[in-house]
Amino acid sequence: MAGGCFWGVEAYMEKIYGVVDAVSGYANGKTKNPKYEDLIYRGSGHAEAVFVKYDANKISLETLLKYYFRIIDPTSVNKQGNDRGTQYRTGIYYKDIQDKKIIDAEIRLQQQKYKKKIVVEVLSLQNFYKAEEYHQDYLKKNPNGYCHIDLSKAHDIIIDKKKYPKLSEKELKMKLNVQQYKVTQQGDTERAFQNDYWNFFEAGIYVDITTGEPLFSSKDKYNSACGWPSFTKAIVPEVVTYHKDTSFNMIRTEVRSRSGNAHLGHVFDDGPRDRGGKRYCINSAAIQFIPLKEMEEKGYGYLLSLVK
Repeated sequence: MAGGCFWGVEAYMEKIYGVVDAVSGYANGKTKNPKYEDLIYRGSGHAEAVFVKYDANKISLETLLKYYFRIIDPTSVNKQGNDRGTQYRTGIYYKDIQDKKIIDAEIRLQQQKYKKKIVVEVLSLQNFYKAEEYHQDYLKKNPNGYCHIDLSKAHDIIIDKKKYPKLSEKELKMKLNVQQYKVTQQGDTERAFQNDYWNFFEAGIYVDITTGEPLFSSKDKYNSACGWPSFTKAIVPEVVTYHKDTSFNMIRTEVRSRSGNAHLGHVFDDGPRDRGGKRYCINSAAIQFIPLKEMEEKGYGYLLSLVK
């Protein structure tokens, strides 16, 4: 992946859960065994790039690409941050032709965010040469060194909706008990103080009972004394949707899960002021608790930082 100066891109990629290694180097140029000076003064044609090795069991290529697009201006030609020149072009270079379909699909998705055309180079990896040792882990060796990107964006967790597909009606009826079905599919409400999680505060995450998509963290759970599980926020904003609810002669804001479109509960503005002022009042029947100690083995290891 090429995204401007490789010092920052390498440091950023290494912070992402599921990335095994990131190596700074020179990609898709015209000469063999280039040195840094060859890119700057001799027009070798290489891009400053980072070879990213990742564990596909922990992070998908789609998700990795979403992290990549967070730190580049994909509409800029030969310029990222303060750096200008062909060596600072953006590019995604693949080894497996099957990856190109995924890359092209993500670019089409990203294009919806921009009026200008995305100009990220998408090519097969013709060559890659590891950069000189002083470039490797540069920002670890030089904590105050130049970096054109915000490294903290690596900690803004991306939850891939595709990992948690919506179930069919038949599958839902097979998976859910009567109460879970009534709550999630028919908008029912379980009884206060007579549900599994209203007074439960172990460390872990709460996922959509229908899809397994992560919804809430125990870190954001608090005792509201309302009789239902209460949270100050969703685990990340994107995993829930909001809908106007005028049932029972009231005006409320319904909360539903993103992928499963399951009714979860409602959100109110009477939560703790020092934590944003929101109270997500959620039905226990709509969620499943995953203990902290089981998150890794159940595929939720990438969310550990949001619980600990």
